[in-house]
This record gives sequence, structure tokens and C-alpha cells, in this order.
Amino acid sequence: MTKKTKLELTWPGKEDCPKLEPRILIENPDKSTHAAARRSDADIFDNMLIKGDNLLALKALEADYAGKVKCIYIDPPFNTKQAFDHYEDGLEHSLWLSLMQQRLKYIRELLSSDGSLFIHIDDNELAYLTIVADEVFGRQNRINIVTFKQGAATGHKSINPGVVSTSNFLLIYAKDKSEWKPNRLFTARGERDKRYGQFITNRDDHFSEWRFTTLAKAFAAHLGLPEKALKKELGEDFETQIEGFVHTNARSVIRVAKPDYKAVSAAARDMIDQSLRNIESILCLNRDDHSDMYFIGGQRILFYSDKLKLVDGEYVAGEPLTTIWDDLLSNNLHNEGGVDFPKGKKPEALIKRCIDLGSDPGDLVLDSFAGSGTTGAVAHKMGRRWIMVEIGDHADTHIVPRLQKVIDGSDQGGISKAVDWKGGGGFRYFTLAPSLLTQDKYGNWVIAQDYNPAMLAEAMCKHMGFTYAPSAGDYWRHGASTETDFIYVTTQSLTHEACAKISQDVGPDRSLLICCKAYSAEAEAFENLTLVKIPTAILQKCEWGRDDYSLNIANLPLMENDGAPTADALPLFGGEAGDE
Repeated sequence: MTKKTKLELTWPGKEDCPKLEPRILIENPDKSTHAAARRSDADIFDNMLIKGDNLLALKALEADYAGKVKCIYIDPPFNTKQAFDHYEDGLEHSLWLSLMQQRLKYIRELLSSDGSLFIHIDDNELAYLTIVADEVFGRQNRINIVTFKQGAATGHKSINPGVVSTSNFLLIYAKDKSEWKPNRLFTARGERDKRYGQFITNRDDHFSEWRFTTLAKAFAAHLGLPEKALKKELGEDFETQIEGFVHTNARSVIRVAKPDYKAVSAAARDMIDQSLRNIESILCLNRDDHSDMYFIGGQRILFYSDKLKLVDGEYVAGEPLTTIWDDLLSNNLHNEGGVDFPKGKKPEALIKRCIDLGSDPGDLVLDSFAGSGTTGAVAHKMGRRWIMVEIGDHADTHIVPRLQKVIDGSDQGGISKAVDWKGGGGFRYFTLAPSLLTQDKYGNWVIAQDYNPAMLAEAMCKHMGFTYAPSAGDYWRHGASTETDFIYVTTQSLTHEACAKISQDVGPDRSLLICCKAYSAEAEAFENLTLVKIPTAILQKCEWGRDDYSLNIANLPLMENDGAPTADALPLFGGEAGDE
């Protein structure tokens, strides 16, 4: 029998997946922010900003949010190797791939079945990242690779030999391509479509009575000027003014075109034949699921109004979104959000396009490389719920003040005008709890002193697969896995008598997992109880005491090249170095 092989990318350490501790999240009310007053019933207040390592944060979100996130945008470090002049490239490259693979696996678990992921990357790792993402999501679930025009070949770039790089890329994946239902988007055309050169002078009359003239004559009559004097009179304003006239009267601006006889419906073919037999008459084909079709002389009448699409709050001549995004340049971004993030910010319009494509108002959006907080700011303005993760001080120095301006309505930059943003909503600020277990002076694993009873109960629920939901009436009910299966967490040493009392309170129709410091009862004595010891029951479940799964360049040799950033300024994959 022939041995089966598979095509895959391999690298040192690919199979070394960390056993992550499922941390709980601790809210800091002093940094949580809400609007002073509810502005509408649609206001959303349960958004989340998490400060901490993003791999641990993704694990922390897994229990409550698996399968619930509709749209994820991430802008991971591009791995440009600028900080690795004295570091073996093969090892660094392998680390980058492992860090991406680990995060993509958790991201996939968080996505809803109809959800999608947008990964922003440059050409340095595009090819390798595509293969890794194909392995995690399945090649069949890769939607597109979009080219995003990041800049122009000007300034210092223009003197570079060879091809000047002005692009980044967006890898788009669906959790399940068969269930992904993207919204149909359009982009503005660069100029007016001049093929539409005719005008219906009496558009509101019955179609059989329509009269036609040229667009130029209609425009001249509108201005009260001779047609031949239009361009001379208007000068450089001619195109701007006629475009405004076309948009205002888009229902009347037309052109005729010969339909593809073989491609149209049988009813349309019949109407074309009738039109050819009655070349002076205007005929109409009424349609229930589409706009009506009009014919004259065997040709179809096309209306400029059908070209107008709502793009960023304005009706403009639009065309379907393609895989080339060259209309969202990353220049003049220094004022967006009121925060400075050199060489890191992405345009709010770019994030808006991703969120528009992959979600609807009320859906949940996630960014685990939050940077300066653009994704949360944009999602907030668009009426989405959001979660962001940021490991560095940017969470406090950039994201919190930026979101405060969004909430109070003072941020009118970026996409604010396009979505008519006035303020509202709020968010909750969380940090990752410390590791549940720590070693005492003798090297024994014990519960960390930072954990109070409520934190311990919540943490044990995560470790044992229960939903944390403490009962106000039953002291022994800290969480549940089903309607009849519960968990009780205590640091007490339980006697046989204490267990008997608990067993009686639980009753014969329910079951209870007891996590305690110790017990002296027979473990099999009570049919409705299961007893385990802390920390023995969880000691081998995961790694303990590790708070950072990023590639910490601070431990690498420093660079010395004409004032370039030193390596200790560039931690990767915890969130701080994520561009957005």
C-alpha cells in the first residue's frame, strides 16, 4: 500500500504548542468608560478592552466567545527583520511562524460559522503566512488576497533601485466558506462615466411619452447658457458642475446599449424582438425581483441612477469591490483618533471596509493586535460590538483616550462623518488575572495569594469546563455545565459529614463536582458528588506562571545602525507591535 503524504510547510518547533492557562479577566472600573447619558436604544456598552498577552487573552475568551465572533481583523508584526541584525534568521523566522500559527488556531475557534478573518501583512511573510493560514483554516476557506495600496513612489522611496514597494496585503479567510455571506460593497469610480450622454426631459411622465435630448443641452438649459459657451463660461468648474447635475438628475441621465441576447432571460429576449419591430416605441419589461427594463430600437435604456451606490455616506458612481484597494491611502493619518502612532496606523476607512464586508450592526468584531485602537474605534462608530487586546502601555496611553473621544462624540475624524457619528456607548477595561498557581519557597505549587474566593471559583470553572454562574440561593452552586450538573469550589478541607450535608442539599437528580483543598470523605461514598483536590486536579492541565507568549526582542542583541530603533523597543505578538 502506498503511504499517504500531505503537502505542508514545516519549520523547527512547529509541533511545540504551549498548554495555555485559561485565565480569568479582571475588570478595572476606573478605566471602563460609558457615555454620560444613553443616546439611543442601540447604544452598546459591553465592549471589551483587554490589556495583556494576546495569546493568553484569546485563550481566556475561548470559553465564553467560541463560535460567536463574526469578524476579526488583525495587523500582526510584519517580521521585517529590522531588529534581527545579530540574530539567526532561520530561528527568528520559525518563531514568527509558530507565533502566528498558535494565534490563528484560537482565532478560528472564536469565529462564528459564518465569520471571517482579515489579516493585514506585507510581502515579507505573505507567502509563508498564506500556507500557515491555509493549514489552519483549510485552503478551501481562503476567500481572497487583496492588494492594498499603502503609499506612493515618492520621497525617499522614489530613489530606490528596482521595483518600489507601495503595497500591503489582506488575507481573507472564512470559518466556513459555504456559510459566509459577505455584504455587497462598492467603491467610487475615479470620474464620471461619460458614456451616459443622453437626457430624458420628462422623466416623470409615462415611459411611452418620454422625450430625449443630449446631456449637454439639458445642462445648458439648466444653467440658462448656450450649449457652445458652457466650457468657456465654467472653465475649470465645468466637470464639477456637470457631475453635480448628473447626480442630482441621475434618474433622467441615460445611455442605450445593445443587450447580450444570449445572456438575458427569455422575457427580455421577447421584449428585444418586439422593440426591433417597433423601433420608435419605448417598451417596458416589469420585473418583481429587479428594477424594470426599458427598451427602444432593440437596445436597453440604462439609467445613471443605477450606477449610484452609497459609499462612505455618499451616493457616488460606484463599481463592485475588487481585490485591488487603491483608494484608501495611508497618508494624512496622524490626526485620526487624536493619537500618534508613527508607521503603525491604518486608515479608519480600511478597517471600515473590512467590517462592512464581513459583518452587520450588532455583530461582534475582534482585534487581538490592537495597537492604537483603530479597529475598536471604527467598530464602535459602526454600531458593532467589539473586543480588543493590547499588551503594551498603548492600551492606556493611546486606546483609552481615543475611545473616550469616540464615546463623547468629540472624535469627528476618520469615518465619523461617513457614518454620522455623534457619540454614545461605552466599553469595559480588563486585565488578565495572574497565574492561578505559584510555587512556594519549597517549590510546591499552591494557589496564588492574589486569588480571592470568587476569582478562584471562576478560574476553576474555566479549568473544569463549567460556565461560571454563582447562585444567590445555593452556596454550593458556582457554575454549571448542564441544567443538572454543577460545580462547587472551596479552599476548605471537607469532612465526611460536610460532604454528606452537601450531597443532601444537591439532591438525587443533580450532580456536583467539588473542587477543594482536601477531603477526608470516601470519594465514592456519594453518588451525586465527585471530589477533586486543588491544585492536584489541574496541575498537569497547562503551563503555570507564564504571562508573556510574545517574541520578546528585548532579550536579543541591540541594533546599532544610525539611530534605528533598538531591539528592546520592539516586543512582538503580545499586541504592542501590532500596527493596528
